[in-house]
Amino acid sequence: MLKQMLKSVALAAVVAGAPVAAQAQDYTIRATANSNENDEDYDGLVVFKNYVESASNGAIAVELFIGTQLCSNGAECLQGVADGTIDVYVSTSGGASGIFPYVQVLDLPYLMADDRIAEHVLSGDFTRKMRDMALEDSGGTIRLMTIGNTGGWRNFANTKRRIAEPADMEGLKIRTVVADLPQELVRALGASPTPIPWPELFTSFQTGVVEGSKNGITDIMGMKFPDAGLQYVTLDGHAYMGALWWMNNEKFTGMPEDMRRVVVDGFYALQQATFASPKRKSIAAYEEFVAGGGDLYVPTPEQKAAFKEGAAPVFEWFKGNVGRGDEIFSALTTAVSEAEAEVGAARDADLN
Repeated sequence: MLKQMLKSVALAAVVAGAPVAAQAQDYTIRATANSNENDEDYDGLVVFKNYVESASNGAIAVELFIGTQLCSNGAECLQGVADGTIDVYVSTSGGASGIFPYVQVLDLPYLMADDRIAEHVLSGDFTRKMRDMALEDSGGTIRLMTIGNTGGWRNFANTKRRIAEPADMEGLKIRTVVADLPQELVRALGASPTPIPWPELFTSFQTGVVEGSKNGITDIMGMKFPDAGLQYVTLDGHAYMGALWWMNNEKFTGMPEDMRRVVVDGFYALQQATFASPKRKSIAAYEEFVAGGGDLYVPTPEQKAAFKEGAAPVFEWFKGNVGRGDEIFSALTTAVSEAEAEVGAARDADLN
C-alpha cells in the first residue's frame, strides 16, 4: 500500500561546540529538509548534527541536504525514508497526510491553548502513539522520531479586512493546502477554501485568486506577502505548526543501543531548538509587519470562544472521515487534558 501511495551536493552545516575526536565514522545519517537556511527546520538540523557527531565521538556523521536535492515533496521524500535512500526527513502534517492521514490531527483547531501546552503534549506519549501507528501502517519502515515546530502558530491573514469574529470570514477566499481538513475548517467558518501551491501564493494574492491564508508570521514576512497586499493578521492561533521528524526504522534499529541513545537525545535537542526558534524569529517579524502598516488583531476571549465554537463541526468530520481519526483524536485530547492539569499545577505552584 505504501509503495502505491508514494510513487546534489550536500550542504555542510557550520556548527559550534566541542571538537569531535578524529576516528572512522561507523554510521552516516543523511538528513533532508525541503526548506532553506532561514527555516526552523534548518536550525533544528544544525543542532542535531552538532550533538550527534559530538556525543558519538565521531562515530556518527550527519550529512545535511537542504532544499530539494534528494527529493521534492512529502510523498517522494517519505518513499525515500521507507526504502532507505533518505535516513531523516521533516514534514508538515500536510506533507505526510497522503501516507498517514491521521497526522492531520495536529491541524485540528483551538485544541492546544499555548506553547507550553503544545510542547508538553508533543514531548510525551501522544508522539509515541503516533510513532506506533506510523510504524504499523508503513510496514515497520518509517519511524516518527519527534515532533517539533516550524513557524509558530497558524493564524488567519487576509488582504481585505480585519477578522475579529467568525462572521468576518464570510465569503473570503482562503488559501489552503490540498488536504481535506484545512478545507473543512475554512468552510465551517464561512469562507471559501482555495487550494493553491505555496510557490504560487504571492501572485495569487496580487491577482485576487485568493484573499487570505492560514500561516505563521515568519512565513508571511519571509515570503513578503504584505507586498502582495496581505495587510490583516488575526492572532487566533488556531493550530500549532507541528513538524514531524521521520527516520528510516532499519537505520535506527540497526545501531547499537549506545548510538541509538545518542540519536534519540539528538532529536530531543533538535525538538527544543525548533520550539525556541519561532519564538525569537516572530518578534522581528511582527514588528516588521506593523511597521509596514499591517493590522495585527488579538481576539478577545469571547471572540476566541466563538471561533472555537464555529470550528467544532471539524472535530466530528475528522473522526468520521479520516482513517484511524477517532483513535488519534482520543490520544490528542487525552494528552491535552493531562498537559493542562500538569502545567496548571506547575503554574499555581510557581505563583505561591
